[in-house]
This record gives sequence, structure tokens and C-alpha cells, in this order.
Amino acid sequence: MKRIGTFLLALMLALAVPAPCFAAVDEKTVEAPSAVLVSADTGAVLFEKNAHDRRSPASVTKLMTMLLVAEALDTGKIKLTDTVTGSANAASKGGSQIWLEVGEQMTVEELLKAVVIASANDACTALAEFVAGSDGAFVQCMNARAKELGLQDTHFENCTGLDDTAKNHFSSAYDLAVIAREVLRHNWITKYTTVWLDSLRDGKTELNNTNKLVNTYDGITGLKTGTTEKAGFCLCATARRDGMQLIAVVLGAKTSEQRFSTATALLDSGFADYRLVTLSADPKITQVTVKNGVQKILNPAVPAKQQLLCAKGSGDPTYEYKLKRTVDAPVRKNTRVGTVKVKLDGKTVAELPVYAGVNIDKTAFWSVFVRFLRTF
Repeated sequence: MKRIGTFLLALMLALAVPAPCFAAVDEKTVEAPSAVLVSADTGAVLFEKNAHDRRSPASVTKLMTMLLVAEALDTGKIKLTDTVTGSANAASKGGSQIWLEVGEQMTVEELLKAVVIASANDACTALAEFVAGSDGAFVQCMNARAKELGLQDTHFENCTGLDDTAKNHFSSAYDLAVIAREVLRHNWITKYTTVWLDSLRDGKTELNNTNKLVNTYDGITGLKTGTTEKAGFCLCATARRDGMQLIAVVLGAKTSEQRFSTATALLDSGFADYRLVTLSADPKITQVTVKNGVQKILNPAVPAKQQLLCAKGSGDPTYEYKLKRTVDAPVRKNTRVGTVKVKLDGKTVAELPVYAGVNIDKTAFWSVFVRFLRTF
């Protein structure tokens, strides 16, 4: 399934329309050494500034922790109601925390809320140990997942982002956007990432979201902040408007205000300048003849629900079909039989492969003979 997911990711990236930087933001006005704006729907990079520079990501690291926990939940490996017992290792973590005690028990859901909302390092470590058996084993899973996603500028030493002693813990704005896009595939995660205030221990421990855009930005869906002396002020902000979702990652800002204002400017520009279009190519208007097949006509099909990011003000997509007139049986399902060119304002912006939607076997000799006799 992960290979299929990687293939689909590559396909969606192939459909991304290259876009110029927005007029509202450029490398000089972005108040951070590294930033990127990405379409969560198509994977298109809409703006970048040193997006592949390797930097300390601070607690934005927890995006990968969130992803692995979400995947464990969705596969049934763990449940939200499972009980987790705090270890000495988890309780010893500094920085943001919920003051987890050794032997204290909490549910997976309670710890997940503490991670997503309050960026609690002790809760994060407890979840990592519960999912993988140990903190170290979980970090191995993080790096393995990064490799599966094709990330070239990411390596983790811990699940929290604490970098006081870390020597080889880094990521990039682009890689973090890719991880965030995977996190957002688990739609239920926004139930937690959009919470402003919550509590644990029957109200005794308050959780206040570290992402202030949750309380101020229209359409915000999350996702994660991070701050250390080494990393500076970091943020991955995601938002959805009019059916389109964007991801803005800002790394190394000098102040907290700068990371939020920069992410806001990036998101605003994306929503102002782009729209998401669902492609409706239908090659069934052109039939393909099958030679010597038990079925003589093949109705080809394109992958469903393809989406294209278009500049606002552009026309609607048009389609140019190029399909084979005939194919020889046998025909296997998913055999490529042609291409659909997608054009925008007269320019080709994407090419969709067209496949056989069914298996068509070759006609056996005896059936041809029987048909001949019947005709005679």
C-alpha cells in the first residue's frame, strides 16, 4: 500500500502546474531564511525560499511522529482508547510537557492531544514507546518512513525535535511540507489540530494550542509549531478554503510573530491567486477495437478524481484525446492504450495516461469455429 501511495504521489506531482512566485511575497519580503508553500491537493510547489536547506526543525519534527501514530491508528495497530503507562524516559523529557509521571496512565487519545495541541515532549515520547516498543525503535521507523517518502534532506535523532545535544537531526521546509501532506490524508487529525483550548486530568492540566493561527486565521486546519534556540521560530501552517488546501512551512524566523505573519502572507497569496479544478476527461467517447477478443470493443478509462491547480482568471481545461484505434487480444486490465492531453488557455499543462478498464481474453479457436458454423 505504501508503494501505491508513493506512485499516486508521483502521479499527482506530475499533474502539478509550474507556477511563478506570487506578487504578494518574494524572497526579500519573507521574514525567514527558509520557507515553502505547497498545494496539499496536488503537491505543486507554489513558492519557495531555500526550501531544501537542511535546518533544525524543532518541534515541527512531531509531524512525523503524528504521521506514524495516525498510521498505527488507521491500521488498527493501536486504538485511541488504549492505555499507555508513562516511563522514566518519557517523564524525563524537558521543554514543553504535561509533567507526565513515571507509572501514570493515560489513553492514546489524551497523549495525542497533548502532542498536537501543546507540543508535549513527554507525551510524544510515551506515544513513540507505545507504538514501536522503544524510543530508539520509533526513531528508526521515522527515518524509514522519510526514506519511503523520498525525502532527501531529512534525518531524525529523536521524536520530539529537542536539539540541545542532537548532532544529526535535520529536515527542510520542503520535506516537512511533504510529511504534512501525508498527515493531512488522515482527515480526522484536524479534529485535534484545530483545537484552541483543551484539558487533561479532569481539567487540572490545561492544553493551549501553540499555533495562534488556530484562533485567528480563516480556514486554518493546523498543523505544528516549533521553537528552540538552535532552530529559531518554526511553523507548519495548513488551511482550507473553497475546497483547496495549502501548506506553508516557515523555518528559522527570528521572532514568533514573524513565523505567523510569514505563513499568513504565504497562505493568503495562494488562496488569492489559485483555484483547484477537478479534471473531467472522459475518453469513453472514443472506443478501441479489440482484434481476436471475446469482447470486440474496449471502453478505456482514466484515473478518477485527478485535480489541477490553476491560476485564477484562467479558462476551464480542455482535453485532447490520442488513443489507439485497435489493440490485439488478450488485453490486461490497466494496459495503457492512449493519452489525454489537458490544455489550459491553449497550453498543455498535463498528460493523463488512459488504460484498459477490464481484462479481455483472446477468442479460442473452437469458439470461432462454432460461430462460423452458426453463421453458415
